[in-house]
Amino acid sequence: MNLHTTAFLLLAALLSVYAILDGFDLGVGILSLFARSKAERGLHVAAIGPVWDGNEVWLLASGNVLFGAFPVAFATVFGGFYLPLVFVLLALIARAVSIEFRLLHASSRWLRTFDLGFGLGSLVPALLFGVAVGNVLRGVPVGPGFEWQGSFVGLLNPYALLVGLVACAFFVMHGALYLRGKVEGALADRMRRIALAAHAVFVALYAAATVMTTRVSPGLFAKAGSPLFLTLCALLAAALAAIPLATALGKVKLAFAASSATIALAVLLAALSAHPVLVPSTLGAGLSLTIYNAASTPGTLRAMLAIACAGVPLIAGYTFAIYRVFRGPARPLAE
Repeated sequence: MNLHTTAFLLLAALLSVYAILDGFDLGVGILSLFARSKAERGLHVAAIGPVWDGNEVWLLASGNVLFGAFPVAFATVFGGFYLPLVFVLLALIARAVSIEFRLLHASSRWLRTFDLGFGLGSLVPALLFGVAVGNVLRGVPVGPGFEWQGSFVGLLNPYALLVGLVACAFFVMHGALYLRGKVEGALADRMRRIALAAHAVFVALYAAATVMTTRVSPGLFAKAGSPLFLTLCALLAAALAAIPLATALGKVKLAFAASSATIALAVLLAALSAHPVLVPSTLGAGLSLTIYNAASTPGTLRAMLAIACAGVPLIAGYTFAIYRVFRGPARPLAE
């Protein structure tokens, strides 16, 4: 395995971890929009309160690897997706501020405002992350010199919006499974029902997106007959089947583990299908960004991978410690 592929797999792994961890944060935030009382909304926030900021570190790590290993792709993608990324950033800031500020004033209007900020600050990134993934899978207008030649409106195409809905459905399911393990009583039972319903919606949307992918980006299925591709598909199918079964049987941790495996396998399957292309161009295959023409020098790749070998275990250790300390049911916050 060469340096370029190693960096590519590292990037895919970091994005998978981010989708697993911050994915349930976003899902819990979306679910808070439909909470039935102030106390329930408080439990939604309390369930992710100790961990949400640590989960976002994995997004920063992914961005750093993309910048260090594939700077041309970083510049092109961030330049073309500038406006959506601004919306994502503002939404994430709104979510963070809402979590920290919601209890700083006794006014009911104050509380409702920041609860709404928490919910919308979770919904907007979930949707736009999916839209971004959809555009990368479909291809974007990268021209000569790897310059972006598209527009914001062009990013809101039907395929990308469908993938955005797939992401939202998954995060709602993932968040419901996580929240079910952090609360008790009627709310836990409702999360079980929501998780099962969201699973059905996710499977239907994922199937529709897969069919649509064969039309808008048939090249992604060039490796469909390879043993690794078929193995990942089989594992993904098994994980998807395990979610409703474990949920119905009350196996909370197993259901959440199956949900986590689902998103990790989906990311790895997409990475395998795309490799060695990072960002396909709709203006010609020769203009696509690959792990070779968008990469840093070999020396920089070695340095970046060495730093990752030291840094990623530290982040993982911190994450494990935080989850261990704050394991168990969420406690209601004083309001």
